[in-house]
Amino acid sequence: MSSAALALAVALAALPASAQTSDPIGALLGSENVRPADVTGSIESAPLGPPSQPAPLAPRPAEPRKQPSAASDSYPVDLLITLANDAVFTPDPYPKGQRSDPRMIKLQVLLDRNNASPGVIDGLFGDNVVKGVMAVEEMFGHKVDGQIDAELWAALESSSAEPVLTPYTITPEDVAGPFIPTMPQDYAEQAQLAGLYYRDAAEMLAERFHMDEAFLRRINPDVTFAEAGAEIMVANPGKPLKAQVTSIIADKGRKQIRGYDATGHLVVAYPATIGSADLPSPTGIHAVKAIAINPDYWYRPKVNFVQGANTSALRLPPGPNGPVGATWVGLDKPTYGMHGTPEPSKIDKTNSHGCVRLTNWDARELAGLVKPGVPVEFREPEGNAPADPADAAPEAPVAEAPAQQDILQEPTRRIPLVSERRAEAR
Repeated sequence: MSSAALALAVALAALPASAQTSDPIGALLGSENVRPADVTGSIESAPLGPPSQPAPLAPRPAEPRKQPSAASDSYPVDLLITLANDAVFTPDPYPKGQRSDPRMIKLQVLLDRNNASPGVIDGLFGDNVVKGVMAVEEMFGHKVDGQIDAELWAALESSSAEPVLTPYTITPEDVAGPFIPTMPQDYAEQAQLAGLYYRDAAEMLAERFHMDEAFLRRINPDVTFAEAGAEIMVANPGKPLKAQVTSIIADKGRKQIRGYDATGHLVVAYPATIGSADLPSPTGIHAVKAIAINPDYWYRPKVNFVQGANTSALRLPPGPNGPVGATWVGLDKPTYGMHGTPEPSKIDKTNSHGCVRLTNWDARELAGLVKPGVPVEFREPEGNAPADPADAAPEAPVAEAPAQQDILQEPTRRIPLVSERRAEAR
């Protein structure tokens, strides 16, 4: 760790913290065993005074929620589940497109169990899986080439012998709500709600088991998710990691959050959306300052961005479908942080308003691994200089990770990225 980062971490570690006693979202996401996060506050309170009270809006007629479309697989559901649980390593390439592959289902669950998050579990090949493979190779001391081989597959399987898809019985609590079947997109309308809850039990259960909702419905075609007692099949992901992350790299090139322990060993990795061209993320080294579970969200158009016709500050209620999801890990740079999202399937596929966006379950796990003062380095893509040289740090806060350029020198020995496959097709 550089002297600058060490000084920053020591100074911020001395900040006062207050305990948060309630974590309903953690319970929903299956994170009850994560230690309580230290909390130094919520998303920064508006310095411009209290938010405006939005005028009551005319009620809109309720519209039935459009269900996510599931992939059209070539396997019958029962066979797909059996093949996924019994999948073994083969060198055959993974299929492209929108057809869930049994081996990919198992690979995604195994990556999740080994703390290299693939994002949503959906059985589909994609860049988030590639990033998870590269991360777990580094964790295991395997050659970092993105290539799944028999040795790596066996190492992944050794983490647990449990099936990757398993039965689950829907409980009365699962279907009790509250739910908001039709979630308004306008912040003024959201500000008038009691909470930005899940739309229904299917969305809630998909997040609890780290799944894409369309995939959950695909493997449970005859389930309404509205009645307790129904048995469904769900992914069987890993338990929340119990470790202490002492430094973080927000890798803009990989589009990944990488957490390291005190020895500089990579212990967890999450796919992430990191800023955008219009609203870039910070540069250099910052530090964790505030951790809030299920926070309110302050919309401040004079400070951040403008949504639609909303020109006044608003306080949005908490909930997993809020702008920052169910968890906020704030940085010492005001208004910037790492947080959840209402659309986990879009991680690394859309832009953010300068922050680091994770799935709700990955953000919640991260909140249990860090404390105020943990340094967060925003690492630029290979060959890109930081936008603000004053923010740049002379050293990384942890042991150097394999350079992206080195990884890309062997494209034939790894799973190619989406951008490379498109280039080959042209």
